[in-house]
Formats: sequence, C-alpha cells, structure tokens
Amino acid sequence: MEQILSLAATNLLSPIILSFALGVTAALARSDLSVPEAAAKALSIYLLFAIGFKGGVSVSSHGIDAKLGLTLVAGVVLSAALPLIAFALLQVMTRLSRLDAAAVAAHYGSISIVTFVAATSVLESSGITSEGYMVAVAAAMEAPAILSALWLISRNGTGQRMDSDLWREILLNGSIVLLVGSFFIGWATGEDGLTEISSFIVAPFKGVLCLFLLDMGLVAGRGLRTRSDVLRPGVLAFGLLMPVIGSLCGLGAGLLLGLSSGGVALMMVLSASASYIAVPAAMRVALPEANPSIYLTLSLGVTFPFNLTLGIPLYVAVATTMTGG
Repeated sequence: MEQILSLAATNLLSPIILSFALGVTAALARSDLSVPEAAAKALSIYLLFAIGFKGGVSVSSHGIDAKLGLTLVAGVVLSAALPLIAFALLQVMTRLSRLDAAAVAAHYGSISIVTFVAATSVLESSGITSEGYMVAVAAAMEAPAILSALWLISRNGTGQRMDSDLWREILLNGSIVLLVGSFFIGWATGEDGLTEISSFIVAPFKGVLCLFLLDMGLVAGRGLRTRSDVLRPGVLAFGLLMPVIGSLCGLGAGLLLGLSSGGVALMMVLSASASYIAVPAAMRVALPEANPSIYLTLSLGVTFPFNLTLGIPLYVAVATTMTGG
C-alpha cells in the first residue's frame, strides 16, 4: 500500500497530470481557455507517430518471437471478451437500454492510446522497462471490441449490418492507420532511423503530451459540466469499477505470458482503459441510435481521469509487486 500511495503521489504531482487537472479546472470554471482544434489534431498525430515509431524500433531490436505472437493474441482475446463483461455489469448496475449498454461496452474493450502513452511515461520516469511491442498490442486491441458490441446487439435482432462503410471505419480509422504505419516505419528503419529523428520524437515528447492532456482536460471538464445528468450512481460506479476489473484481467494475462514488470503494467493499462477516439467514430456508423453523451462522458469524463490519476500508479505498483520487479 505504501508503494501504491508513493507512486500515486508522484504521478499526481507530475507535469502531465497537473496539465490535465488545469484543463479540467479551467473548463469547470467556464474559462475561455481553449486549444485550437487544428493544434489538438497536430498534437495527437505527433503522439501517435512517436509512440508507434519507438515501438517499431524496439521490436526491430528485440526481434519477432513466440512471446510477441502470444501477447498479440492475448490482447485480441481481451479486447473481444471485456465488452461482454462490461455489458453484463451494465445490465445489472444501470438501467441503460440494450443499445446504449452495448455502445458503452465497446469502449471498455478497446483502448485509450493517451492513457497508454501516459503509462509509458510513468514507467520511464520510474526506470521500469517494458516490451517495445506492447504498442503493437495496443493497435490490435482497437477493433475486436467493436465487433463484440455489434454481436451483442445482433443477438436482439437489431444489429447493424457489417457493410463496407463500417469495416472501413473500423480498420481505416486514422488513429489506427497512423499508429500501425509508424510502427512499421520504426520496425523497418530500426535504431538508425531513431537516431536520425530522435531530436523530434524523443526530447519533445513529454512536453507535447502535457499540451495534449491540457486539451483532454478541457474536453473532459466541459463534458462533466454539460452532461452531468447522465452520471447516475450506477453509471458512475460502472465507470470506476470496470477499469479495475479490466486491469485484473490484464494482470492475469501478463503473468501467464511471463511479461516484464513494465509489460504487465502496460497490459493492465490497456485492459483498463476506455476508448474515446476510435470507438466513438465507429459507433456513429454502427449504432447511430445510441446516445453518445453516455459513452463519451463515461469514457472521457470518468474512466480516463481515474486511470490517469489513480489507476496507473495502482497498476504499476501491483505489476511490480506480482512480478518481483
């Protein structure tokens, strides 16, 4: 417990978390502070490219082996299974319709790449190493959750047909394309490629992350201010309970795979996070009747802040304790 509290205190006082807190506070106070949409998009592009590229370089150095393949399979299985758990919990804890519950559940099987990036920064600051190919696992966990949600709806006879537009939205979503594409660029160019552009994607990384989380804080704060009516006790409790359950599933998978302390922590983070970029875009096509204020407020306004402030230190502490790292 002392280790968890220490990590939480360190994380809460980091520039990354304080930048997010500034955004939330400014939004709740109705400040006119804002990040231009074009600038926010550029920041997200930078982060996705940087984390994908560095992950590809790590895989190039590490090489492809059975553990990498098994970890990818585990990520896909978790992404497909977690929405089923989330859906069952929502049916018990809330009065959401089957449609809204399925839409929310899809977010909790997919991943938040920003939470993943923040976790990698915490690990680096703590001197904890992790498998570089975890970024590939993150990319693999985007789509299966969406398919699970559509299966849940189809069982009621009201599912969205898997047409070409939906497949395009799922597989060619910009964040997935950029993450996977930069991963392969890093893999192909290796350490030499990283050396060439290290001044661009290594040194400025945390500063850019601070600005991006400032914007995320503004978005989350506005959502909490304007959509507080959707946060009924059962819905709010789900948004805090589901990441803990997901992290335990990730912990089990990471330990079975024999990942390092950092790898187990990142598997927990991926399993605990909730998407607010790729899945909402897919839900607009797949389940347009679902209420976006519910799934966006839960993923971005409840689970994202929880993971960022308390979840990541908890997952890192549990992972290092369980692995002896």
